[in-house]
Amino acid sequence: MSFWKKEKEAPPPVSGAEVDVQETGSAADVEEVMKKYDRESNIRVWEGWQKWVVKFLFIGVSLYCLYLTLWDTSLPEFRLASFVGLIVVIGYLNFPIRKGSVKVNSMPWYDIIIMIAGSFPFFYFAANASVIKTTSSVAISRDPFMLALAVMGTLAMIELCRRSVGIPILCVVGVLLIYAFSQLRAGALIYDLFYTTLGLIGTPISACQKFIVVFIIFGAFLERTGISNFFINLANCVAGSSSGGPAKVAVISSALCGMVSGSSVGNTVTTGSVTIPMMKKTGYQGEFAGAVEAAASTGGQIMPPIMGAAAFLMSEFTGYPYPTIALLAVLPALLYFTGIFIAVHLEAKKLGLKGIPKSQLPRFSKLAPKLYLLLPLIILVVLVSTGSNTMAYSAALATIITIVVGLINIVVNKAIHSEDTSDNISFMKVLDALEAGARGTITVAVACSMAGLVAGCITTTGLASKLLRAIVSVSGGVAIIALFLTMLCCIVLGMGVPTTANYCIMAATCAPILTSEQIGVPMIAAHFFVFYFGIVADITPPVALAAYAGSAIAKSPPMKTAFNATKLAIAAFVVPYIFALNPAMLFQFEAGTSAAMKVVQSVLIVVTSLAGLFGVAAALNGYLYRPMNPLFRFLIAAGGLCMMIPGPFTDVVGVVVVVGIVLFQRMGAKKNAAA
Repeated sequence: MSFWKKEKEAPPPVSGAEVDVQETGSAADVEEVMKKYDRESNIRVWEGWQKWVVKFLFIGVSLYCLYLTLWDTSLPEFRLASFVGLIVVIGYLNFPIRKGSVKVNSMPWYDIIIMIAGSFPFFYFAANASVIKTTSSVAISRDPFMLALAVMGTLAMIELCRRSVGIPILCVVGVLLIYAFSQLRAGALIYDLFYTTLGLIGTPISACQKFIVVFIIFGAFLERTGISNFFINLANCVAGSSSGGPAKVAVISSALCGMVSGSSVGNTVTTGSVTIPMMKKTGYQGEFAGAVEAAASTGGQIMPPIMGAAAFLMSEFTGYPYPTIALLAVLPALLYFTGIFIAVHLEAKKLGLKGIPKSQLPRFSKLAPKLYLLLPLIILVVLVSTGSNTMAYSAALATIITIVVGLINIVVNKAIHSEDTSDNISFMKVLDALEAGARGTITVAVACSMAGLVAGCITTTGLASKLLRAIVSVSGGVAIIALFLTMLCCIVLGMGVPTTANYCIMAATCAPILTSEQIGVPMIAAHFFVFYFGIVADITPPVALAAYAGSAIAKSPPMKTAFNATKLAIAAFVVPYIFALNPAMLFQFEAGTSAAMKVVQSVLIVVTSLAGLFGVAAALNGYLYRPMNPLFRFLIAAGGLCMMIPGPFTDVVGVVVVVGIVLFQRMGAKKNAAA
């Protein structure tokens, strides 16, 4: 039997009757699924006057963090210790001892004791920061009281990490602590990890306090201006009427919303509640609809300008200014979303799906009056890119502009007689945003503190050099093998660790190995590499939180949704290898390269990468102009991968294979149509 006879016609599109019986999950369904898998969704329930006490405490923490970031000029040890102390307080007020252990207005006596005993060491450290800093490290490391405080504070943070982040990162921390204690004197190690900026209050927690908190608060305010709905409507204007329009709307709107939230799960729930029902109504299967939203929402963390919290940490680790990192991230992010866009387009063609009738889509003329919603983002980008102010000041100013935009909403909604006033600002929304900012900071700060312990153990013991020798020995100094091993580490660790902590750990362990002389990956490319693979863990089975959130809305099997999301996000698994092996994608060129050649190299790598992604996406989907047989799927995948490998020979081979198969498919489709 020939390969050509194995081809099958595309299945007919889903009928309206079939679509009507398809169900989508409610907010309660999403909450149930997330409580099962996501620790951040398992929080205490406060009602009545207790709710207001807790609410104002959270608001006070946000305001204090803004004060520390914008105006405080005290010692770093004071700022960081007081910040972590407050995180301990609100962390234990927010997270119960285990999943499901939630009663209204209930906080057991032992949690109150742990909260007080755990926060006291940090507040004591903050109050005596100047004295502790000038006291001999030997004296402190031999003082039983000071050592007891350090142990008590560290254990409280470890327990809070177990509650809010999970056990996997604690396994890493535990192994490294055991190793560190076996190598160094206990007192000296405890001093380094608690009382210096080399451990628990090290670079990660410093970046969290200086930058991340302010941007989390900014995102909370921006979400309350109705910008998410605006982005969804804008995406509908652009792509809603095209083939399989709702899926393309999901990709575009998630990319735009991701610039604001920087949260895979949050973005999935926000935009997915609108886009997933639309996709199912159009004819996409539930597991595919949930996967599209999860894959696109996960990309929000790599989409400038905010890029989630890890981008600020990357600036701290690499020394590159944040605006530079945001600029370097543009091309990889566009390739990522383009890859998903291609995949959903091919799926729509395969299923014969249509778009949304134009009569049912919002008109741009009606959206134009609300273009001012983009003003906070525009101002933020301008301020950050020009470097005229600090990042924290820029985010704070953008937050004020967001409040102004919310006030403008009131006037505009009245002028256009809009019945929907949900995007109007109010005093309660300001309070809610401040509360959400503090609540959203807990997990990030806890993860950063644990990452600081990891980095501290590696630094104080000199473990980095031993890891380098081990990786070089296993990989034989071959870059692609070292990259593959690093990818596995990132994905496995990322399955149970937030992006921020994952990046911090990998930046302290694997990134220096990749940048060593033996491997030779440029520093910024190495950091982007571990950053990307830490993010895709959110859609990689078996622990794929963004995919699980999407499956809850789509009423689809979680694991099927996760596998579909992984397939759709294939670009996230390929693009990091491209810029690691060919840093021109990150605008990193060899010394002496002329400006003209820089442009040529950048354009060439983008064009070949896009063509390569198209080939790989077509192979995974099994459809171009008509279904493809297994041989052609294998060949077009190989051709696509060839174009992603740096070098003129592989580019030529890839172009010949991919273009040849595309032309053959097109001619075959025309013959079938003529017949």
